[in-house]
Amino acid sequence: VRRVCLLSKRERLYSMRKIPSMFWVPLFLLSSSFSVALDYSVITPRDSLKDGDTLSSTDRVFQLGFFSFDPEEQPQHRFLCLWYKQPFAVVWVANRNNPLYGTSGFLNLSDSGDLQLFDGEHRALWSSSSSSKATKPAKNPYLKINCTGNLLLGDDEEAVLWQSFDDPMNTILAGMKLGKNFKTQQEWSLTSWKTLKDPSTGEYTLSLDTRGLPQLILRKKGDPSYSYRLGSWNGLSFTGAPAMGRENTLFNYKFTSSAQEVNYSWTPRRDIVSRLVLNTTGKLQRFIQSKQHEWNLANTAPEDECDYYSICGAYAVCGISSKNTPSCSCLQGFQPKSGRKWNISRGAEGCVHEVPTECGKKDVFVKFPGMKLPDTSWSWYDSRNAMTLEDCKVKCSSNCSCTAYANTDIRDGGKGCLLWFGDLFDMREYASFGQDVYIRMGFAKKKFKRKEKAGMVVGLVLGIAVVLVVVFACYRKKIMKRYHGESLIKGVGEEDMDMDLPILDIKTIYIATDDFSYINFLGRGGFGPVYKGRLEDGQEIAVKRLCENSGQGVVEFKNEVKLIAKLQHRNLVRLLGCCIQGEERMLIYEYMPNKSLDFFIFDERRRRELDWGKRSNIIYGIARGLLYLHQDSRLRIIHRDLKAGNVLLDNDMNPKISDFGLAKSFGGDQSESSTNRVVGTYGYMPPEYAIDGHFSVKSDVFSFGVLVLEVITGKTNRGFQHADHDLNLLGHVWKLWVEDRAIEVPEEDLLEETCAVSEILRCIHVALLCVQQKPEDRPTMASVVLMFGSDGSLTDPKQPGFFTNRNVPDVSSSLSRSVNQVSITMIQGR
Repeated sequence: VRRVCLLSKRERLYSMRKIPSMFWVPLFLLSSSFSVALDYSVITPRDSLKDGDTLSSTDRVFQLGFFSFDPEEQPQHRFLCLWYKQPFAVVWVANRNNPLYGTSGFLNLSDSGDLQLFDGEHRALWSSSSSSKATKPAKNPYLKINCTGNLLLGDDEEAVLWQSFDDPMNTILAGMKLGKNFKTQQEWSLTSWKTLKDPSTGEYTLSLDTRGLPQLILRKKGDPSYSYRLGSWNGLSFTGAPAMGRENTLFNYKFTSSAQEVNYSWTPRRDIVSRLVLNTTGKLQRFIQSKQHEWNLANTAPEDECDYYSICGAYAVCGISSKNTPSCSCLQGFQPKSGRKWNISRGAEGCVHEVPTECGKKDVFVKFPGMKLPDTSWSWYDSRNAMTLEDCKVKCSSNCSCTAYANTDIRDGGKGCLLWFGDLFDMREYASFGQDVYIRMGFAKKKFKRKEKAGMVVGLVLGIAVVLVVVFACYRKKIMKRYHGESLIKGVGEEDMDMDLPILDIKTIYIATDDFSYINFLGRGGFGPVYKGRLEDGQEIAVKRLCENSGQGVVEFKNEVKLIAKLQHRNLVRLLGCCIQGEERMLIYEYMPNKSLDFFIFDERRRRELDWGKRSNIIYGIARGLLYLHQDSRLRIIHRDLKAGNVLLDNDMNPKISDFGLAKSFGGDQSESSTNRVVGTYGYMPPEYAIDGHFSVKSDVFSFGVLVLEVITGKTNRGFQHADHDLNLLGHVWKLWVEDRAIEVPEEDLLEETCAVSEILRCIHVALLCVQQKPEDRPTMASVVLMFGSDGSLTDPKQPGFFTNRNVPDVSSSLSRSVNQVSITMIQGR
């Protein structure tokens, strides 16, 4: 016996009511011997969907009912599912992590508009919880399935109380979204099943990453990096999904990005039935229904090994060989970082510039066509149509940390601007897909060979010229050696260089660094590369070389020399000398064999070497160094670029603050100032400096607070990722703090040192005081050192500054006026 229930806004018709009364008795006797299966088109609060009943869409394509995925091994495990009726395919599961046992389960719709799934003992196993989210009470709620496959809970006032499209599982249907609503914090993402017979939450998640330019990414549970990246949207498709280019005649793709929401969806161009499924192994598969009513696999992503995230490392591309195996190669102008070849793995070191960039007029941008755009996690973008590619080049050229640029939209000849900061990862070359990207390269003087006949007269002239040049060079060298010390200083302006510092000959530096060999390359600061060297007496040094023709860096260079030459503290790096000759300007520091703090703290393996004793010593040492700069030195000095990459570690892991190129000094009682040229590193800048250019000693205090939290957690502030939210590290720690869960902030390894727990929690408390929104609320470094050295009570911290990742459109608009002035320094060891 079947019953069809139809509901409009004003009436409900029950076919059972049309059965004559004389049939009730035999029907009752019949129902006592077997259950009655009902098929609804609409469910109201008067109905109850039992195991065996179904709810069907009006076109009979979709059904909701109870289903067992493993009838042979676990027939009693029942799930409330939504499926395609023919050919059969489950697209949504209500109780995926909480199966029913037996066939006594049922689905109820309450008068308040809540869907609830109960077992035979009336225990709730799943609920839509729609009434708690509603702004007003539901009026005559009902449940139905739209022709799109959306299980919709609505009411007579046409309100959507809840819908399955807002709770996706492992399948995307036409019209469903992937993305995020920044206002409601609603997120639409896919999560794979555990196995084909177990729909519970699996290992893989597909979502839109909204840091930088939004990009579609696949992540494996427990893996901090991406598993696969489909790339960013370029107006036509995702740049790492060539299948979308092949499907453009079958589907309409829609990408929406606004201040309130960013999302991606698709609809068929013609009468096509299709579904996208994230399978149990992390593959995204598109199925299309054939005319024979069968599901045919149309394409799969990743398509091959080269699609997996950055298996070749930075500045490298992956290709499939004739033997169908992946192989890595460097982009033109780059060379392997470790030898000629490297193993293909997600930890590959990749490639480096053959000629290091120097942030000067000689740097060039080389076009690489048909590329999968690099990872946009560390990018800036402006999608306004007014931005041209030439505008984008100008912006990138004016920022030393900008490594590449491209259009955000390739339609109509290209528009919008996308900039990258830092190394470029996860690129791939396509034959008939991809996008143009322009990568910054160091200028290399080309050597041209040409054949020409040289007569004896020409040879004689050249010979005489060579002799004259040698004689003149010897004479000049003798004269220059006599006046060498004085001439070096004049290159910068001796009236500005009031310093008592050894001056090294440039020849000595070239010998010490082996002509600035890339083997000795340690990293890059805001204004030039840093190299390791060894003097004739065996002393190891670190040479900071100012970029040639970088007018921006000259002032900072002189500033650093004057400042650090007069600073003496065990927690500040020691300046050994300088070299100034012609356009060459170099600083020579003591070499730190343990490189920088970020080399340890942000590496999962190396940070295990830092127990709490070493980490606390590093934290306290940085605090003492800042206190000296702010209060105890002859001049009050604000560092302005304190970060993990600018804290070096000596043999005993003692911290030494370095890189004073951006520092400002004050005399007398002055302790703050303002600037129109904001420089520093995102993630460490306080709000008042990043937005208004106002800096003070409290700016360094903010950076110190960020650094303390990074040391405790082993995570970067700006690059922090969490499965439950899009907050940065400050926001994550603040969230745990207000929820009284601060014990969850440190790494688990640190908590094993039970005697250190209270000390760690106090450091977290102090750090939160340092990163408060308003500078006047933050303590001075003198107070911070006192807090670390005592057990006194601390005030409650207020909300941190920049505690949440602003949504992308807001970031774009807020930085568009100042991106030229911001120097994002690379986090690399020295």
